[in-house]
Formats: sequence, structure tokens, C-alpha cells
Amino acid sequence: MTKLEQLIKLNQWLLDDMPWYQAQAKEFPPTMETLWRLFRSLVNVREPRPASDDFLKLQNAFLKKEIADKGITDISNLTPVRDEMYLWQGDITTLRIDAIVNAANSGLTGCYRPLHGCIDNAIHTFAGIQLRLECAEIMSRQGFAEPAGKAKISKAYNLPCHHVIHTVGPIISGRLTQKDCELLADCYRSCLELADQERLNAIAFCCISTGEFHFPNKRAAEIAIETVQAYKKETGSPIKVIFNVFREEDYFIYQKLLN
Repeated sequence: MTKLEQLIKLNQWLLDDMPWYQAQAKEFPPTMETLWRLFRSLVNVREPRPASDDFLKLQNAFLKKEIADKGITDISNLTPVRDEMYLWQGDITTLRIDAIVNAANSGLTGCYRPLHGCIDNAIHTFAGIQLRLECAEIMSRQGFAEPAGKAKISKAYNLPCHHVIHTVGPIISGRLTQKDCELLADCYRSCLELADQERLNAIAFCCISTGEFHFPNKRAAEIAIETVQAYKKETGSPIKVIFNVFREEDYFIYQKLLN
């Protein structure tokens, strides 16, 4: 089965599952690019619930091939810049490591905005629909929205990493406060503590709370590095930490701070 045939079949299953989108779906021409956009849109808006084994098998094969085609980076091929700390610019969904950190929202079940550019959307899209279901089960057991500064761990499903650690950073509206800075530091510490509890050897942090949550990039990077350094010094943790950046602006900020 070709990738185009796989997409057609996956989208048809999703539309049978959510028939109220069938009229809109007819506006998408049958090309790889447009059908991929349709697939992403449908999985982005789909509520967390189980799917058939046939769908999951096809989805898993398709997503793993998509990720492989983007190119997978293994932490073993990276060089630390300082004390078991790494700086890497790239797509976090292509990183082979014990755990990547997702900048989540308080619902913890991913971004429901079709094709949105946030990291939460990308991680859930490429992990597969199983991730949203597992996160929903975690939240159901918890019984309340995830507070800022805490962390939860899940499987990674089709991602090349083994786990996803989800944390909710502070949302900045107006002037940055000391409380905002403390909550961001709590995010990094909570993720590190959880990773050590799970006996993970390495973790990759995205730029938590920057972008959609409007935390100033330079101050966020300073807090990230300071918190990781302090945690490793206080606990003696041997965990390896990758600071993952996507934009040039963040790369140069981290590069200057780490060097």
C-alpha cells in the first residue's frame, strides 16, 4: 500500500468515526500534502477514545515512516557542551532519547486546534491518537486540571523516544513576575525529579512557556539552565539533559549562556 493509499484509508476511518466533518473533507483534493493536512486536522480535533486495532496498526506504520523520513537523531551522536548538558536544534519528535518534555496545557490531552504550530500539537500528532487517550485517563484519575509547575509521564507510542513528560508552564499576560519565574523553574525540577524516579538516563527539554505562553525567551533559558544545574548539583543526578530549540533566536540564546 502506498503512503497516499494509507492516508486515504486513515482519513476515511476518521471520517466514519466523525461523520460531521465529511462535508468539509470533500474540499481537500486527493494529494499527499492536502490529505496529510486533513489527517492532522482530524486527529487534532478527535476526542480521546479507543480505536480499532486495524486503524492503530495502519496509523502506527504510517507515522513511524513519516518520522523516519524526517530523519531520527540519537542522543549518542550528540556532544555535550557542559556537564552532561547538550544543546540541539531540531524537531523534538525526531529525537531518540529516554524522554522528551511536552509543553502542555492544563487539560494535558493535547492541542485541539487543527494544524496549530505548537509543540503540544506536533507531539500528539506524531505519537498517535493513543497518547491523547492515555493522557485523558491520567487526568480522569487525577480529577482536576493539571497545575502549572507539575509533571506527568506517559508512553511515547510512535515517537522514537521512550516516554513523554508533560508539564504546564506559566502563561504570561502583562509584566513578568517572580511567581512566573518560580513556576517555570518548578516545571524543570518536576520533570527532572520524575525522570529520576523512573530511572531515565536522559531527558530533552523544549523551551517551556515561550511562544504561545509568552514567557520572554532569554529569561526562560536562564531559568532552564540555572534550574538544571542546581538540581544536578543538589541531587548528584547523572541524568543527561538536552536543551532542544527549534528557532535560531533560541539557539543563539542558549549557546551564549552555555558557553
